[in-house]
Amino acid sequence: MSSDLTLPAPYTPHAALMRAFDACPLIAIMRGITPAEAADHGRALYEAGFRIVEVPLNSPEPFDSIAELRRALPDDMIVGAGTVLRAEYVDRVQDAGGALIVMPHSDAAVIRRARARGLASAPGVATPTEAFAALTNGADVLKMFPAEQLGVSVVKAWRAVIDRAVPLIPVGGIAPDNMRPFLDAGANGFGLGSALYRPGQSADTTAANARAFQVGLRAARGGAA
Repeated sequence: MSSDLTLPAPYTPHAALMRAFDACPLIAIMRGITPAEAADHGRALYEAGFRIVEVPLNSPEPFDSIAELRRALPDDMIVGAGTVLRAEYVDRVQDAGGALIVMPHSDAAVIRRARARGLASAPGVATPTEAFAALTNGADVLKMFPAEQLGVSVVKAWRAVIDRAVPLIPVGGIAPDNMRPFLDAGANGFGLGSALYRPGQSADTTAANARAFQVGLRAARGGAA
């Protein structure tokens, strides 16, 4: 007996992150956001098509902001933490509702704790040695940081040796008008910082910036702006 029923893919942290990344390969970095404003900015991002947002842990009351975002946003929005420097923070991120651990470095203990707790991870890497070590320890994607120093040529060189199933995400200095060279070199998406969000700006400004990045992404991919 045949059936047209298609069962959903099993949930895994990696699969959930990849679904969100496929929907929109732009990660919103909300450094400096406060719990009182997190929900409004999160909704502005979601309505602009973003599906991944991180709150760096050097923001005011970051775990409360993560919790506010998780409560306010649909399930298909991945909420995570950035600037996760120590393994013990992974547990607090998960307790707040976070599902993604983003790091400026590639500490094996943090990556392994995230994997053990069922969270996806995006460690920061600046050399091929760091990149392959991070993957060995269970990283889901690679955050190429700082992108403005590494440059497009490094992305191209890494893409030649790192499995194409592993997303490369440049972070640092990314703007709506400079994404295409990175994509052409083999990058898969971007982490967006102060060009998207600065502490104290309005949710309307965040929405406008998010839309500008979406326009820039379409143009970088060769579509109509």
